[in-house]
Amino acid sequence: MNKNKGMVIKSFIGVCILGVMITSVFSGCVENGEIQTLKISGSTTVLPIAQRAAEEYMKQHPNVDIQVSGGGSSVGIRSVGEGSVDIGMASRELKSSEKTSYPNLVQHVIAKDGIAIIVNPNNPVSQLTIEQVKGIYNGTYTNWLELGGNDLEIVVVGRDSASGTREFFWEHIMEKEDFRNDMLEMNSNGAVHDKVATTPGAVGYVGLGYVDEEVKGLRIWNNDEWVEPTIMNVKNGKYPIARNLNMFTNGEPTGLTKDFIDFILSSEGQQIVEEEGFVSII
Repeated sequence: MNKNKGMVIKSFIGVCILGVMITSVFSGCVENGEIQTLKISGSTTVLPIAQRAAEEYMKQHPNVDIQVSGGGSSVGIRSVGEGSVDIGMASRELKSSEKTSYPNLVQHVIAKDGIAIIVNPNNPVSQLTIEQVKGIYNGTYTNWLELGGNDLEIVVVGRDSASGTREFFWEHIMEKEDFRNDMLEMNSNGAVHDKVATTPGAVGYVGLGYVDEEVKGLRIWNNDEWVEPTIMNVKNGKYPIARNLNMFTNGEPTGLTKDFIDFILSSEGQQIVEEEGFVSII
């Protein structure tokens, strides 16, 4: 064989081998770079935690797309139970009917929350007992004058029937009594906050993360003292209106679903919980 010809053949073989190697590596990158999608829906109370956690997680994992939406706790539980999402968010425990309909749901407590009773900042009332709060929502009290405030009609603001916050409030504050029939029903914590912030006589209930300078969170009487609705008072057990915030999966989570829940339960995730105004569990 001609020496030059042999060198050409060897070079050609080398190029071919190199091409195969490059193709293999490139194919591997494409395969490993496939976008993985995680769908989450449900409670508007848990929503800000999930959104922030999703943003941080996606920064660390560019090949992951996490889609987060609200709708209320009932929507989240039904969606994960029926398989249309991977994680259902809920600010309440499962109802017995949901346990029957979706027997494989697994609860993951990712934070704790207090429910604050809020009024317009111009309202002079700063504290109420649980009995007074119940009386406002069942129609016993209709004017702030009856509760030490101004002569002003009480505008009662609550949540819609899909809300886990409403369910918790109905069970623990109303003791399953009916709400007054003129209660304004809002579809999110944010909507309750905004209505109270812009309505002088309004009162509402929201998760602690929605209490800011635009509304006033009322002190609640508990164990012979008036207790502020704060993270510390939920953590130390003094604030009486508190609950778990949950993520539900259909069976034990695996893969991306498990990794994302583990991220929220990590120290980094629990820092997000606290930054969003909720109570960490570590």
